[in-house]
Amino acid sequence: MEEERARRVVDTLRARNVFAHVKLPQAGITQYGIRVVLPDGREAIWDNDGTAGLEAQIMRNGILVGFVASIPDSENFGDGQIVEAIATADYDRPVGRSRPARARAGTPAPRPPVSLAQRLRGGWR
Repeated sequence: MEEERARRVVDTLRARNVFAHVKLPQAGITQYGIRVVLPDGREAIWDNDGTAGLEAQIMRNGILVGFVASIPDSENFGDGQIVEAIATADYDRPVGRSRPARARAGTPAPRPPVSLAQRLRGGWR
């Protein structure tokens, strides 16, 4: 995202009471991004990785704790659509949890994890 566009989007987000800032480019990347501070201390970093689609990394104390996946067809969004996507994003939806693997034919089902009580009943070995 170009600097001027990032500043326009941030101004519009602030008018909607979203605590947003322009994220300056990092070394080697010439794209600007948008940083949205979330009420619980996390922050969302939108579109500063140089890709065409709009996505966000959710950070807490510099550690990645979540992700807003790339929004389909967002490479063609206008400023208003970008503002709407950022302002209405679900930052609390769990992302990155894998679905249970389906059993393949001929493969035994995985055993359930052993609880602490079961381990203690089994004795120390």
